[in-house]
Amino acid sequence: MDHSVYVANADEVFGGLELGAAIELMRHGFAALQQGRIDQPLRTIVRSPLAAGFLGMMPACVDLPEIYPEPLYGAKMGTLFPDNVRLGKDPHQGCVLLMSARTGETRAILDASSVTALRTAAVTGLATDLLARPDASVLTLFGGGHQALWQLRAVAQVRALSKVFVVTRSPESARHFMQEAQPYIACPLFADVAPEQAVAQSDLVLTATSSATPVLQRDWLRPGTHVTAMGSSTPASRELDGPTMAAGRLFVDRVQSTRTESGEFLDACREGWLSADTPLTELGAILEGQAPGRLDREEITIFKSLGLAFEDVLTAAALLSRHAREGHGRLVEL
Repeated sequence: MDHSVYVANADEVFGGLELGAAIELMRHGFAALQQGRIDQPLRTIVRSPLAAGFLGMMPACVDLPEIYPEPLYGAKMGTLFPDNVRLGKDPHQGCVLLMSARTGETRAILDASSVTALRTAAVTGLATDLLARPDASVLTLFGGGHQALWQLRAVAQVRALSKVFVVTRSPESARHFMQEAQPYIACPLFADVAPEQAVAQSDLVLTATSSATPVLQRDWLRPGTHVTAMGSSTPASRELDGPTMAAGRLFVDRVQSTRTESGEFLDACREGWLSADTPLTELGAILEGQAPGRLDREEITIFKSLGLAFEDVLTAAALLSRHAREGHGRLVEL
C-alpha cells in the first residue's frame, strides 16, 4: 500500500530549522550519544575507478522520543566530489533517509547537502561554545566555499565576534565570500591580511577548506586559541599539520572515527607528533561531565570534526517532527 513520505529540498531544510536551534539539537544529540541512546556504526566509503568522487554511507539508529515519537533508522547516502567547486556546485551531494525502526517504512527523504551544511555548522557552534574562551572575539576563517558561510554564522551564534579574517586561495573568491557573508555578520571582515598575521591576532581559528595539505601552521598560533578543523573527512586529506595537532588538547566528535578516518590524526601519528593512544576527548563526555573542556585561558584547544551519521539523522528527525506538528514541508506518495 502506498504511504506518504516527508520530502524536503535545501530551502525547506534551511527554512525549517534555525541555526541556534540546530546547535541546541546537537548539544542534546551528543549527550544522548554518550548515554548510549544512539547506535552508530562507522561509515562505509565506496571509491570506484569509474567515478571522480566517492560515496559515503552513514547509518545510525536513534530512539529519542523527545525529538520524534518513534525510533528511527536513518542513513545519509552522500557523495563528495571536490571538483564540484569549479562547477559552482556543493561538493557534498546526496540524500538523508529516515525509516521507522518499528515497521521499516520510509518516513522522510531530505536533501543531504543542506542537512550536512546545517548540522556541521551546528556542531562547530557547539564545540566553540564548549571550548573557546568566553571572551574570544577575533576569528581567522580559512575557506570561502559552500560550508564556510554556515560555519562562520555558527561561531557568531556563540561568540560576540569583533573581527573576522578571511583566508582563501584567491582575492576574488575572498571578495565574493565577504559580500555574501557580511549581511549575516555584525563585525567587519578582512581579506587582505597574510594568514600568519591573521592567526597571530586571533583567538578563534576555523578551517573549512577542501585542501589535501595543511593550511595552518603551529608557529602561527598564540596561547589560548581554539581551533576547529572541519573541512577534511578522509584519511587522504588534512588541514592541520602535525605540530598543530600536538600543540594542545584534542577534542573530537567520536574517538573511533578519528582514529580510523582523520587524515590529520593519522598523518600526525605517522610523523611522530602523536601516537595511537594520544588522548582524545569527545564532546559528549564534556556534556555529561565525564571529562573537562578548556582547562585555562592559555590552553590551545583543537576540535577535529569529521561528521557523524547521527547528526544527519537527528537533524532530519527534527524536521520531520516539525512537519508532524506544523505541516512544514511536503509529502509525496511512494
